[in-house]
Formats: sequence, structure tokens, C-alpha cells
Amino acid sequence: MSRLTGLSAHTLRYYEKEGMLENVARNEQGYRVYSEADVSWVQFLVILRELDIPIREMKRYSDLRSQGPSTVYERRLMLEAHQSRVEKQMQRLGENLDKVAGKIRYYKEMENGVRQ
Repeated sequence: MSRLTGLSAHTLRYYEKEGMLENVARNEQGYRVYSEADVSWVQFLVILRELDIPIREMKRYSDLRSQGPSTVYERRLMLEAHQSRVEKQMQRLGENLDKVAGKIRYYKEMENGVRQ
């Protein structure tokens, strides 16, 4: 699972302890045996973390998911709110990156003027 998701065994155990990864099967030796659904779910958790969604929000989303289809509306609203936040952040980052690019161009122009 670590290899498939990029998460450490410690993080996977933490997600399990926090209830975000439930009902993981075990073999006769007691080792965890992850299903394809487990892998898919953990990969989605990784996406949420990469979007800087706080652990408490991931936990809330996971808790809602565990409750089944009756929580689909609330889960959708949560994701839409995070999507909106990320889109605004991306816009700000793009604007800031444009300003940095402008400063780089300015410095290059200054360097060219100094060298001549």
C-alpha cells in the first residue's frame, strides 16, 4: 500500500486509527491485506492532503462517507467548498507568479544594460 500511495506505513496506520481507513482485512499472520477499494480510497485521501485539506476535514468527509449514500449532498458541498478555495488560491498564485516573472524580466533588462 505504501508503494501504491506514496504514504508511509506510519501514515497508513494513523489513517486507520483515526477511522479514515476502516475494516482493513488481515491475513492469518495478522498483516493488513488491502483491497482495491482500500487503495482507491487512500489515493483519494492523498489527493485531499495534496489540496491542503486539513486532517479534521478529511476525517469529517470520511465519517460522512461511512454513513453511506444519505450523506452524498453534504460530501458534495464539502468538496465544492474546497474546490472553490483551491481555484482562488491558484488564481492568486498565477497572479503572483506573473509578478515574479515581470521582476525577472526587469532584472534581465538591467543586466543587459550593465553589460553594454
